[in-house]
Amino acid sequence: MTSPTPSTPATSLAPSPAEPLRHQVLAALAQHRIATTSQLRRMLRPDGTRQLLSRVLNKLRSDGFVDYTVLPDASRSRTNAWYLTQEGSRLTRDLPVLRGRPPYPITSTTAASLKTPHTLTVVRTHLAFAADARRLGHEHGPWDWTPEVSHSIGDGERIVADAVMYYTVIESEHRRKLRAFVEVDRSTMSSERLAVKLIEYARLFQYEAQPVGRHRQAAAGPAWLRWYPVFPRVLFVLTGASRARLENRMSDLQAMVAQHPLVAALAREVRLGAAVLEDLEQYGPDQSVWVPLTGGKPRPWTEL
Repeated sequence: MTSPTPSTPATSLAPSPAEPLRHQVLAALAQHRIATTSQLRRMLRPDGTRQLLSRVLNKLRSDGFVDYTVLPDASRSRTNAWYLTQEGSRLTRDLPVLRGRPPYPITSTTAASLKTPHTLTVVRTHLAFAADARRLGHEHGPWDWTPEVSHSIGDGERIVADAVMYYTVIESEHRRKLRAFVEVDRSTMSSERLAVKLIEYARLFQYEAQPVGRHRQAAAGPAWLRWYPVFPRVLFVLTGASRARLENRMSDLQAMVAQHPLVAALAREVRLGAAVLEDLEQYGPDQSVWVPLTGGKPRPWTEL
């Protein structure tokens, strides 16, 4: 994994129709790794038809740039999850919207099937924020969500966020730029392992890269300042279990904040929250569905 470049993400309510949909589909698959036809429609042409996306995808497949894996769900109609082939991945390296971002190609059906469940859940999370942004007149588009962002936390270790989100709140003439590390939890790991993620973020918050060589200038503050003007919020999005079990996982996250000194120090400076993915999809992230990890009543993520 490599760290992201400090470039400012392009923000828009939706991709410009002036750019060919074919190019947008390739860029979206390069950015998000895997997505279903329905997800790509909601991401790129929310007012368009499924048939429009299907035609473009089928043509790209016949040209050898994309392929798909079929989701294993016997109770539903056939659903394809699309990804770039090696040739498609090579083609997207020069797209302006992806310049400077490391590629993570998935170039086989086997690799796609292994990554599909988690990756599609991360895309679902992005789409909940994107739908909210369109409804509210805010800015958050496909290129404002960067999956699998890696940062060093010292001692040869790294933290990999499921995504970094860039989101611009527009209130009258004021624009408020927000950023968040997003952790998507499908209840496939223990609650304790999930809570340990907070320790890793606390280490990132405090980590200062050591200068190399005698004549190098001393590190000027925390390493994260290379990429972010302020430390992003940390948002946990939970799914894949009963409501009671998800609430227990949130309680364990709150306990980590209360009991671990490094995490407590992080919580004094950084907004931390958790929510259930199905609540984001039903009500929207801007509603009072986020539990502050420092305690208190649920609130919108922008007010944590």
